[in-house]
Amino acid sequence: MEFKNNELLRQFEARCGENFIVIEYSIQERKLFLTKLHENGCEDEEKISKFISLILDGAEERKLRIVPVNSKIVTFFKKNPSYKELLATGIKI
Repeated sequence: MEFKNNELLRQFEARCGENFIVIEYSIQERKLFLTKLHENGCEDEEKISKFISLILDGAEERKLRIVPVNSKIVTFFKKNPSYKELLATGIKI
């Protein structure tokens, strides 16, 4: 799965069939705030999880800490404890 970082709109985009999955973000002080997840009719949970994993892997390479604001992204962290080390200091999930 490939995704695009649309820096102008501050969102990550990936294809899901004919629709797009979109995660809006903000970067402040070496922290990546994942603010909104728009599924746009995509019901393939595996694709959505893979999309989030790719974003988190990219953030790890850039040495960014993650601040999940969206409830579905928080749920992803609960289901995948291996990514909890990427959370910003003081965030417990």
